[in-house]
Amino acid sequence: MDIQDFDIQVASAQHVDFAQMICDEMAESAKARGTGIAKRSAEYVANKMLEGKAVIALHKDGTWAGFCYIETWSHGQFVANSGLIVNPQFRKSGLAKAIKQKIFQLSRKKYPEAKIFGLTTGLAVMKINSELGYEPVTYSELTQDEDFWAGCKSCVNYDILMSKERKNCMCTAMLYDPAEKQKEFEEKMKKITHKATLLEKIENAIKRGLDKIEAKDER
Repeated sequence: MDIQDFDIQVASAQHVDFAQMICDEMAESAKARGTGIAKRSAEYVANKMLEGKAVIALHKDGTWAGFCYIETWSHGQFVANSGLIVNPQFRKSGLAKAIKQKIFQLSRKKYPEAKIFGLTTGLAVMKINSELGYEPVTYSELTQDEDFWAGCKSCVNYDILMSKERKNCMCTAMLYDPAEKQKEFEEKMKKITHKATLLEKIENAIKRGLDKIEAKDER
């Protein structure tokens, strides 16, 4: 099975019939892993599709293969790419990574200034997030929007979260901060420019030295 066998696209009204299947698989996957996730209804997932805030992957035969959606918090200052799920029959094909890349691109396009964050217990997702530029952070650096944390109530680890005063839990928090990435880019460009300037000065000094030697030879 090859990644080329899948069509990964922004979900829309034509995909709402897959909403219940996606929700069922989210619940089954969480149960199999023995970890909790914030439960979402088929109506909620369908609305994400209608709003253009979700990505769906379809196999070439039309079967739904994977899904992920965008949530916004703190008046759009924070964005989460949530509910990443891959149909069991299409796992280990590189699909999860491709979906994460697509939803990340969609998030950056829709909310260019927002911080993108995630809470996950999956090592594979952590690896993908790292490749996209996420950094591990403390929970205090995430949105403090009460509605976000209320979504954790359906998680089996909610009591642990609350007993630790929302400072940490079983999930690892990761964050992509566009402002920080811009600073890193600017610093990198300054270093490159500085090196280029030094190289140019050295080349000019060598050229002047050679010109003087040639002038002496001509005399």
